[in-house]
Amino acid sequence: MASSNPKSHFHARSVSLPSKPNPLIPQAEEHLRRIKSSGATACSFSSVSNTISSVVDFYDSVEDLLLFPDTQHAFVQEGGDEVLERSLSLLDLCSTAKDVIAQTKENMQELQSTLRRRWGDDLALRSKIEAYLTSRKKAKKTIQNSLKNLKIKSIFSSADQSGMTTVSMLREAEEVTLGSIESLLTLVHGKSRSCSFFGKLMHSKRVVADEKASNSELEKVDSAVHTLLSHKNGKSIQMNYVQKILGEIESRIHDLEEEVECLIRRLIKTRVSLLNILNH
Repeated sequence: MASSNPKSHFHARSVSLPSKPNPLIPQAEEHLRRIKSSGATACSFSSVSNTISSVVDFYDSVEDLLLFPDTQHAFVQEGGDEVLERSLSLLDLCSTAKDVIAQTKENMQELQSTLRRRWGDDLALRSKIEAYLTSRKKAKKTIQNSLKNLKIKSIFSSADQSGMTTVSMLREAEEVTLGSIESLLTLVHGKSRSCSFFGKLMHSKRVVADEKASNSELEKVDSAVHTLLSHKNGKSIQMNYVQKILGEIESRIHDLEEEVECLIRRLIKTRVSLLNILNH
């Protein structure tokens, strides 16, 4: 009888040991670090597109993580309802970005069509160019309002800590996504991209200096179109230059539009999964 008690106690302690950490959590953490690293140099349409693609991949991994009962329980206990509420605002911002990109692409295509026709009537050409600039001004106003409403709360002091929870990873992913959309909107606005978000995130003075020195691709287009309107350097030369720039940017704008659409679908799917967890 006496010899059986130690075994009984040992067995009771063994079943109460904490479960083995989910191997998908450190994988997701590493994915986030890579996203932030790529986002720190996101100063062109191509680089922003790549960063958004990486964000989509991260949410794919989160979807796998949310299949585990332990993860679902932790999500509820850690205050996942806050993440769910903020996800709606994130979706709204992404939808705004998608609409702005679509409108910008349409405006660029119309301008290209106009320049390819090489209107003989200067008044007709001027009218088409002014219509493009007016549409760009409208897009910039929309972007300025979105950026004004975009309030990013820095939570990256916890980024180097071990054992990140599902909720903390989702919060951090939200911040990185917001930073990507901020970069996207700033670039589409057509002004030099500020490093206020990713530069601060990576604590890199070199990255900040490099990005402040770069010009937005659409900034170059707008400048060339204004010059074309004033005929400062010769209409024919400027028309060729504008067409060249538009041709180079068109495919990158298209890729960016597809990535944002993919991100929106991914965010909706994740939101549905989170809703299901909280409602069970």
